[in-house]
Amino acid sequence: MTSRRTFLAGMLAAGALPTPTWAEAGDPAFLSAARAPDGAYRLCGLDARGQVLFQQPLPARGHAAAAHPTRPEAVAFARRPGTFALVVDCRSGRIAARLDSPEGRHFYGHGAFSDDGALLFTPENDYEAGQGVIGVWDVASGYSRVDEVPSGGVGPHDILRLPDGSFVVANGGIETHPDAGRAKLNLPVMRPNLTYMSAAGSIRSQMELPEEMHLNSIRHLALSDDGLVAFAMQWQGDEYEAPALLGLHREGQEPLLAMAEGPMHDAMQGYAGSVAMDAAGTRAAISSPRGGLVQIFDTATGELVEQVAEADACGLSCGAGGFVITSGIGHVIGYDTGSGRSDWQAASEMQWDNHLVRIG
Repeated sequence: MTSRRTFLAGMLAAGALPTPTWAEAGDPAFLSAARAPDGAYRLCGLDARGQVLFQQPLPARGHAAAAHPTRPEAVAFARRPGTFALVVDCRSGRIAARLDSPEGRHFYGHGAFSDDGALLFTPENDYEAGQGVIGVWDVASGYSRVDEVPSGGVGPHDILRLPDGSFVVANGGIETHPDAGRAKLNLPVMRPNLTYMSAAGSIRSQMELPEEMHLNSIRHLALSDDGLVAFAMQWQGDEYEAPALLGLHREGQEPLLAMAEGPMHDAMQGYAGSVAMDAAGTRAAISSPRGGLVQIFDTATGELVEQVAEADACGLSCGAGGFVITSGIGHVIGYDTGSGRSDWQAASEMQWDNHLVRIG
């Protein structure tokens, strides 16, 4: 009789063992970093209605995560200027790999996988040169670093994979150095941009903001299914002189800048912490934990259509009825843009961190 070990060995040799999927980790809809009541940091998987399915320990505060496109694996990034990222097997909680930024580099808290999941791309700071790079890591070899390419600017904070397999990078424009902590070293000359890169990492095109908006750091990105990019900004000047905090862009076109009027715009305090697009791509939302607000805009006109008050709201993602919002006071809210109200709310003892990452 064939032993189980012999059978499994034969299956492995034939490549016939089933590939693990996210269903084996409870089929989570979202990932978020959080702080637990005991002060420890966690990476959590949440279902579509905000219930925690799993939580895995992190050695320090997390920022965002990158979910592998097919298998139940997530890369949890340290908060900027972090030098580590952990690859978590979300079925068992095992740390499958640790990524350490090379000498002279630090991570920015975000990353993105290639379309087939074979490569991971990480925005990084080459802080001696004062330039951004994108690190390239090979998944099959245990996330070994195989390359790096220029990001096209200074301070690359976020990166997303576009529908055609290429990438868009948010170069925030702010120069930092670990010796100076989180101090901003180049505000008078900062030049944020969106950089579009081929799947191989070559720069394809760039979009810069007008000169009078050079202090508007492009930080976070969201994407519609047809390739419309939403970008959230953080104003580095006087908060009451802040221009638009949300931009919408298609490669090769001029950006559409969206903002509320008067006091409603001022209430955001010059700071958009996260950005998300709804499933139809007709609405884009930005959050302000400083202002305790989420503002939702029409992507065709740039007009404000809805506003949600929620203390310390920051995490945003696409949800079934519109958007899902997380806050630092433990709330997870499903907001229905059709009815203009909260459809459901889940309470947790977790203090949710900046970002809510949708899986799939």
